Amino acid sequence: MSIQDELIIEQIEIGPMANFTYILGSRETREVVIVDPAWDIDSLLSHTDERDYQVVGALATHYHPDHVGGGMSGHNIAGVAELVGSRSVKVYANKLETEGIKKVTGLSKSDIVSVESGDFLDVGTIRVEFLHTPGHTPGSQCFRVRKTLVSGDTLFIDGCGRVDLPGSNKEDMFHSLQKLKSLPDDTLLLPGHNYSSVPNSTMGEAKSCNAYLNVRDLETWTQVMGS
Repeated sequence: MSIQDELIIEQIEIGPMANFTYILGSRETREVVIVDPAWDIDSLLSHTDERDYQVVGALATHYHPDHVGGGMSGHNIAGVAELVGSRSVKVYANKLETEGIKKVTGLSKSDIVSVESGDFLDVGTIRVEFLHTPGHTPGSQCFRVRKTLVSGDTLFIDGCGRVDLPGSNKEDMFHSLQKLKSLPDDTLLLPGHNYSSVPNSTMGEAKSCNAYLNVRDLETWTQVMGS
């Protein structure tokens, strides 16, 4: 069995905004974390129970309700609060997102583990690396597991996250994309939404088709992204 085969990696499209939720974990121990659990927590937990997975945590790419639940446009989206209420797990978020997640979901500070770029989380035999990639939000983060990158709303297969929302920053996004561009071409890219003709790709493929990854300097980037 190859190293990559030891991983549990499941990509699940969920909700009306073409969100992707991910299940990451160890095939040996059956321990998993759920990335951006939202919209239908009951079905996600039924899915993990049917496969004899043990949910040991939730990873939040950023605080927007379509990724972690909470109030949005007059509706309440199920998310991390419901997951924590059912399984008593912790939510791992970048330290700059903690307050935002508390505000939109109603979780308490004790429910959230604040992490920084370069921190790690061991899930059974699998190690998850946290990468701070601000731009879409101040504390947006990606998760790297060996040759796999879960990129949230930082990087899509042929686009990137919006930088015209409260808390977003186009200069930060440029630097975050440059960081991700340095990853090996054979890295599996798993985005936060199904916005492309295919649900996932390699970083090499993204570099060839994603114009946002090929802007070479900040001045040009600023012109491309506008005021």
